[in-house]
Amino acid sequence: MNETQFRQRWSQLHGGAEVEGVVGGWLRFSYHAARACVALRISPNFLTFLGLGTAVAMGLSRYAAISLLLLAISLFFDGIDGSVAILRGSESKWGSLLDSIADRISEAFWLYMGWRLGIPAWLVITMWTVASTQEYARARLASLGHSEIGVVTPTERPVRAIFMGFALLFYIFDIPGTLQFSYAFLLLLIFSFLKVMRSAKKVLR
Repeated sequence: MNETQFRQRWSQLHGGAEVEGVVGGWLRFSYHAARACVALRISPNFLTFLGLGTAVAMGLSRYAAISLLLLAISLFFDGIDGSVAILRGSESKWGSLLDSIADRISEAFWLYMGWRLGIPAWLVITMWTVASTQEYARARLASLGHSEIGVVTPTERPVRAIFMGFALLFYIFDIPGTLQFSYAFLLLLIFSFLKVMRSAKKVLR
């Protein structure tokens, strides 16, 4: 499968989502990384579990710098498991389910680290709830027989990881403003959730 076919298949699996700009850049990197994994015969589900394991380790680490590194590694594994499945032609509902469950658990550990950095518990719980509900709405739409919503919000999973990365950097370099940054990101999460719900309403009419 060449890169153009890979992009087309990825877009098809994501409800016709655009594959340009930042998304296109990520897909280019993901395609080449996935090719290496296919050559090494690494399975998508194994990558999913590696992503989950490094996310758990990130949340439990005692050192912020190590947590930042583990966050990046976790995101890498999580980002290419689906790409490997596409290249191998082994996309499955079971793999999709495992990936979704691993994502929610991983993000819980990301935000657990946020709480350890000083973000109030109610705030990190609300962030996780809003993000998870947004993803549940997408999954529920698919279970009702509709294709996935092809809308990209400002707070997709990679952006949520970037938020956590900045929180860790603020802590490492003793930069003030983590709480204010968290409030702003919560508002962006709510906006993204409403955007997904509006798109879902149009599909279900």
